[in-house]
Amino acid sequence: MSNVPAATRALRVLRFLAAQPEPVPVDRIAREVGIPRSTTYHLLTAMADEGFVVHLPDERRYGVGVAAFEVGSGYVRQEPLQRVARRPLAALVDRVGQSAHLAVPHGRDVLYVIEERAPGRPPLVTDVGVRLPAHLTASGRAILADLPAAQVRALYPDRSAFIDRHGLGPDGPRALRSLLTDTRARGYATEAGEITPGFASVAVAVHDHNGHPVAAIAVTYPDSPGTGRPEGAAGAAGAAGPAQEIRETAEAVTRTARAITARLRGAARPR
Repeated sequence: MSNVPAATRALRVLRFLAAQPEPVPVDRIAREVGIPRSTTYHLLTAMADEGFVVHLPDERRYGVGVAAFEVGSGYVRQEPLQRVARRPLAALVDRVGQSAHLAVPHGRDVLYVIEERAPGRPPLVTDVGVRLPAHLTASGRAILADLPAAQVRALYPDRSAFIDRHGLGPDGPRALRSLLTDTRARGYATEAGEITPGFASVAVAVHDHNGHPVAAIAVTYPDSPGTGRPEGAAGAAGAAGPAQEIRETAEAVTRTARAITARLRGAARPR
């Protein structure tokens, strides 16, 4: 339990308001947050005085204030996710000998915000600032697999939502559902040649405190011709087959994603 219950309650109120599509009445805030109505009024008054909520007296409702927007803007400016992830990502590259990157969801795309290129490895299309279709990338699939099914359906309502780069990948909602089911069962996402022919990737999602996927860590490697095997993967046993090497790479990515999730004080979504 928090030693500052008033602060905890105020933050819960703010989080609830931020998740609503429009301002809401005080009775609903009190009910959803689980605090007395009188306490809710006191909190909302104090938060309105500081600009974190706005009171709409004609509608008898409360919404998010300008100060909350300023806090969100500060988050964007400071890039805490990138700062938290950069060192573990570099350690991952050192361990597997392949390039790695961090991507965040952006509608039906993923946006790449960090790339750590392994020495001697070729440049990738997944450079910082690049957006790619989420359903074709390992990073996007890792994120989509941990989203609620209703949210995935809203993003991909029909076949028109699916982009094709090289004739590979899911081409409709049913194929995507099957792919995401396999991803959840496996514990990590994969793609092979769907973004760039001759390259494959494995990825695992990073989660926030609600277990919501906020990013994904991926390793991309050149395929050995006809095998799907990572060429020159560091740490792989010489006698290990391609499937074993991919599993070892996936395990390293999983450990890194979990470490970043822990740094964010997040929690992996139960499978």
